[in-house]
Amino acid sequence: MQRSRFGQLVSTFASRGPRSDELFDILASSPSEDPDGVTRFARAVEMAVATSEDIVVDDDLQLALFMLYGLAYGGVIETDEDWEWNPALIAARRSIEAAFEHALRTRIVLPTLPQPTGADVAAALFLLAAEDTGPSLSRFIARKATREQAIELVIQRSIYTLKEADTHSWAIPRLAGRSKAALVEIQADEYGGGRPERVHAEIFANTMRALDLNSTYGAYVDLVPAITLASMNMMSMFGMNRRLRGAIVGHLAAFEMTSSIPNRFYGNGFRRLGFGNDVTLYFDEHVEADAVHEQIAARDLAGSLAEDHPGLLGDIFFGAAACLAMDGWLGSHLLGAWESGVSSLLQPIAPAK
Repeated sequence: MQRSRFGQLVSTFASRGPRSDELFDILASSPSEDPDGVTRFARAVEMAVATSEDIVVDDDLQLALFMLYGLAYGGVIETDEDWEWNPALIAARRSIEAAFEHALRTRIVLPTLPQPTGADVAAALFLLAAEDTGPSLSRFIARKATREQAIELVIQRSIYTLKEADTHSWAIPRLAGRSKAALVEIQADEYGGGRPERVHAEIFANTMRALDLNSTYGAYVDLVPAITLASMNMMSMFGMNRRLRGAIVGHLAAFEMTSSIPNRFYGNGFRRLGFGNDVTLYFDEHVEADAVHEQIAARDLAGSLAEDHPGLLGDIFFGAAACLAMDGWLGSHLLGAWESGVSSLLQPIAPAK
């Protein structure tokens, strides 16, 4: 179902169930139009959360959560900006968040926590990343992927990467001292060091355009499965809730630690398939940059945060483990589809030129 009143940015979004359908209707209206209807929506979301079979892959609720977070990001949903702080929509978001966080904490196994010292935390994070047994999506792209599968990877990653770094930047005002300085150092690189053309999200957008893909944010929301939305939603949840600032720091640490080598494989895979520098630049850029970032994220960011706030140690490792687990779940979806000879998207795209 399309909603043209949203404007170009979200004109292709389609609902995936009753709650996301109701939310589309709400956001197409004025906040003063039907306040009782928004309250009813919040109660309906609460009931939907209680009866969801698996909120992590619940298409309807993950899309609704993605849309609700989009109100704060901008560039996702074109609607009355007063909806961002509407109490009933905040209540609906909190209902989904609470169940989503509970599901993650129930499923994700934490390692033995180290002492809250910079050196011990960094060593434990590197060990956690090294022991990760998730599927190697990057090796598949490097060695086996078809052109269509490689392009599907870019589409799947566009949900996060066209807003790369924004999810982690929510933590900047929630940190102080050494950890804040370390996060700003990393993010400054992500945002191009003052050069707009070097912003990583923009480099990725160039990759998409070179592949004849639409680089408008959200253009492919209708094609990606719930687990892809859940990956983005998890980062948003960690970043936008101050009490979870330890989790977003741990997530960034694990994210950076598992980026450099995979991006080398991704770049090599696209070269194997005949694509040029206009496509591979994004991946090549991250080989060197993230090799530096992983050290800063582990030692100066996560390590100093644990030293200064030992009570956040558990959440730092929860965020790191959640990053690895979610990447594994998403990787399993993609590889499972491709190895079965089907598309990883909800609808296959036309073959690349």
